[in-house]
Amino acid sequence: MAILGVGLIGGSLALAFKRSGKVGRVWGVSRRETIEKALALGVIDQGFTREKTSEALAGADLAVLGAPVEVIIEQLGWIGPHLQPGATLTDIGSTKRAIMQAASAQLPEEVHFVGGHPMAGAETTGVESADPFLFQNAVYVICPGRERDREAAERYSGLVSAIGARVLVTSPEKHDRIAATISHLPQLVAVGLMNLAASANEEDPNTLKLAAGGFRDLTRIASSPFEMWRDICQTNADEIKDRIDSLIEKLKLLRELVGGEGLSGQFERAGRARGQIQKNVKGFLSPVYQAVVTAPDEVGVILRIAEGLAEEQINIKDIEVLKVREGEGGTIMLGFATPDCRKRALEILGKLGFPARSRD
Repeated sequence: MAILGVGLIGGSLALAFKRSGKVGRVWGVSRRETIEKALALGVIDQGFTREKTSEALAGADLAVLGAPVEVIIEQLGWIGPHLQPGATLTDIGSTKRAIMQAASAQLPEEVHFVGGHPMAGAETTGVESADPFLFQNAVYVICPGRERDREAAERYSGLVSAIGARVLVTSPEKHDRIAATISHLPQLVAVGLMNLAASANEEDPNTLKLAAGGFRDLTRIASSPFEMWRDICQTNADEIKDRIDSLIEKLKLLRELVGGEGLSGQFERAGRARGQIQKNVKGFLSPVYQAVVTAPDEVGVILRIAEGLAEEQINIKDIEVLKVREGEGGTIMLGFATPDCRKRALEILGKLGFPARSRD
């Protein structure tokens, strides 16, 4: 298996596939310094600089394009002749139509292409952050493309399932429209709202001082660098603009309803729709059942909680420190695989002296 672009996602795929036992050796293609890091970390078994890509691809049954969308499209223009007949090529691009079109037009018939988009990520980037468990319970979108690629798509779906991801098969068109609604538009809304607040703060410096939990939650992704979004916005511009137009119409309606009781219907509809989103998922699926624990600000408190649960064979699936007041204490979110595990955990935590409650 060869991975072109050994960063966070490419490196995590390498580790996850190796851990699954479903692939043999993994070859990485990247910059020299990245290759050196990947080899030292055991992410790949052999590394190649970009000038030697053809050597890495020569014996690969499977190759992954782990670059930004526009780079993937450029790679599809020349990579075909370097792949062996019958090989499967896939990608991790955040938009799918432009990539699938390029693959269909550029790749030889004897090479199979499977569009892919793992709905997973992390706060940090680079091969140093590669994690074999990054795709656990994450949705991994598969776009089969050409009819002759269907069997290859099924094989790759099985491989993706083996690393703990949840496969969602859809068309490139549906993927890009959904992504525009639930990912791309929210990013631009966060940017717009944050810039609105920044302008207001220039008029009154107390504006951002009063920004609390709700505003921070809504604008968290506004800090994302444009470099991450340039290709996405360029290759999915039509769908994003359509979603912006739809949101403007929704805002116009809300503007008309502000001050009257008619606004309650919009709140109620939003509440019902929000309730349909499965809680605490990576991507779209696989819920984690949360509990919130109140704990003192003491050395070893998280260890005491973890050890207390482990002694009763309760596995913590997710953990997050929510709030801390130095010298006093704070709240910790714990995630469990099932409602029963959460119920037992709440009982155990109570006996250990930690107040805890369900978080639904």
